Amino acid sequence: MRSEAELAVSTAVITLMRGVVYRETHEAVWMSLLRHGAPVRDHFATIGVDVLVDETEGYAYLRARDEEDALPRLVQRRSLSYPVSLMLVLLRKRMVEWESTSHEARLILTRDQIGELVSLFLADSPNQARQVDQVDSTITKVVDLGFLRRLRGQRDTFEVRRILKAFVDAQTLSDFAGRLEEYRGAST
Repeated sequence: MRSEAELAVSTAVITLMRGVVYRETHEAVWMSLLRHGAPVRDHFATIGVDVLVDETEGYAYLRARDEEDALPRLVQRRSLSYPVSLMLVLLRKRMVEWESTSHEARLILTRDQIGELVSLFLADSPNQARQVDQVDSTITKVVDLGFLRRLRGQRDTFEVRRILKAFVDAQTLSDFAGRLEEYRGAST
């Protein structure tokens, strides 16, 4: 029979293997991670995976180590398309602006607001419907990646998940912002 601590560790390990753990949606698992973090980290360390916990932002996730050992990758890396990368960087930039001006707990954006962020950088097209479809398909991909979450009962309203901060860091944001400014300058 498993002890309560062993069950808590196993549940935390399994939940992390499924994806990002959020303090507000996985309360019991979150508390287990805080209480039993060492055995959870030890479990993943044997396979070359780090458990990253951001207590301030309220999320935890797994990241493969970039080791020189010849361990096979547990999770395959995928390169993101330009529209997805662009949307992630623009959402992260919007999150920075929101954090400096808002006292709200979550960044909520509508489909139209996201479309406005991205539209400046999409190729001009006489076919407006095609651009709308491209924005919608990109939003769907970003939802699937876990960086946006549709609000219940509101098909076109999304929460920008804080995990985006871990994947689009300040340096990436700065580098991409410079490229976007170059693009804007060249297109005017």
